[in-house]
Amino acid sequence: MKAMIMAAGVGSRLMPLTMNIPKPMIPVANKPLMDIIIELLKRHEINDLISNLHYHSRMISDYFGDGSEFGVNLQYSLEEELMGTAGGVKNCEWFLDETFVVISGDALTDIDLTQLVATHRKNGALATIALKEVDDVEHFGIVITDDYGKIQKFQEKPRPQEALSKRANTGIYIFEPEIFKYIPVRQFYDFGKQVFPHLVKIGAPFYGVPISDYWCDIGNIDTYRQANIDILQEKVKVKKYGRTKRLPGANILLGKNTVIEEKAEVKGHVVIGSGCRIDSNAIIRDCVIWNNTVVSPKAVLDRCILGNNCHAGNSTIINMGAVIASGCILNDNIEIAPSMKVFNTNLEETKLEQG
Repeated sequence: MKAMIMAAGVGSRLMPLTMNIPKPMIPVANKPLMDIIIELLKRHEINDLISNLHYHSRMISDYFGDGSEFGVNLQYSLEEELMGTAGGVKNCEWFLDETFVVISGDALTDIDLTQLVATHRKNGALATIALKEVDDVEHFGIVITDDYGKIQKFQEKPRPQEALSKRANTGIYIFEPEIFKYIPVRQFYDFGKQVFPHLVKIGAPFYGVPISDYWCDIGNIDTYRQANIDILQEKVKVKKYGRTKRLPGANILLGKNTVIEEKAEVKGHVVIGSGCRIDSNAIIRDCVIWNNTVVSPKAVLDRCILGNNCHAGNSTIINMGAVIASGCILNDNIEIAPSMKVFNTNLEETKLEQG
């Protein structure tokens, strides 16, 4: 079976983490998010894949190549200009010539794709959307179905008191090739704004299927950090990269060749990448730290995120919700305010943006 991974987006809401890497390559539990998606597809015997690329496209294609090292066949569709969700899929019409899956490159999930495809076929559907019940409806596209699952209406980020459903569009779709009749050639076109409303209008066999599996839209810094925590808590079935270390009051995932000095204090749920060093008397609480980063003595990191090749100096304090871009060198005795975003450090001047 075939699938398309949507990987062309910029990931602006994850800045500054996505300054130099595309969103599908951000590490989740020390593995690129797209790597986790490919593992999911492979687990359901969906091995013939294509992905659309745009932002830092070479980083994705260089990492995955033709997919053979990951047990799949992977091709690419480069978008010099973004074509929208439907337009990007239309570009791959030549490849997607049978029932196929479309899955977002920025979501963490362990959805049972085999069951979703079976339900799609049982319904005789042209298109199927996987739906997940959410509490914060104002952040999602909400889908209303009839008693048989046929989609009747959409609400885009409704206020809670106006929401007619709590079922969100997950960005995971099953399509028949006939869907391409409803997408124009070489035109920016969107599923949510154009294709799906038209399918409802003409009464097409268009269904929503509720799922109970884990699904997290990694749309911002908070959900990114939560996705890492959920993996540590084993709320989602994915393979971790590294070794798990459990201490009183701490659940830690460590990458290769990472050292935590004996007198360092680690609390809560912490993910640390490869080649890192946490020095004595440093305190880390509920953080995500990428590769090759050093945390110096007496530094305090509280519910923050550090990118690759960072250095937190002696007695540096990084407060809750702060995000430090890759390559930042924070001098001794600096304090980063809550929710601040540090984009770069240059000539000892720290560049900050209010979160």
